[in-house]
Amino acid sequence: DDGSETVTDIDGNIYETVIIGDQVWMAENLKVTHYNNSDEIITGISSGSSTEGAYVVYDDPYGNLYNWATIVDGRGICPTDWHIPSDEEWMELADFLGGEEVAGGKMKEAGTEHWLPPNEGATNESGFTGLPAGWNQGGSDFPYLGSYQAFFSINEVSDNAAFAWSL
Repeated sequence: DDGSETVTDIDGNIYETVIIGDQVWMAENLKVTHYNNSDEIITGISSGSSTEGAYVVYDDPYGNLYNWATIVDGRGICPTDWHIPSDEEWMELADFLGGEEVAGGKMKEAGTEHWLPPNEGATNESGFTGLPAGWNQGGSDFPYLGSYQAFFSINEVSDNAAFAWSL
């Protein structure tokens, strides 16, 4: 037994988890469409600085992309007993995997099914299975799809921005 389990969000989506060091992480991108009180999250991010919570939908396996207003909304989007990681939790993950210079490769899905070639150094030896969802700049523009993934930290930089960790 590798200790991995699943977790379920308010919509009934089931996610695989992975244990990395002393931490448990989701091994899939979030795709919830409701806050934890059952209120619907609006779809369509019209700009990166929107003050209203919103998300855009990718096709599987990328999950949904959420704006900062959704992340900090008090109604919550994470499954019960889960949270958006802090900058410190991301650093603990990177340190466990050998430091920021090598952690990304150990967290990225290997091969070129989703990542653009050459995807050098990607081993996914952590089981995290990071996928290259890029980000959304409003509308249907998804820069870096296939070559980049950014993950929010709950630590704010300003009223509408946070620290992010990327692969």
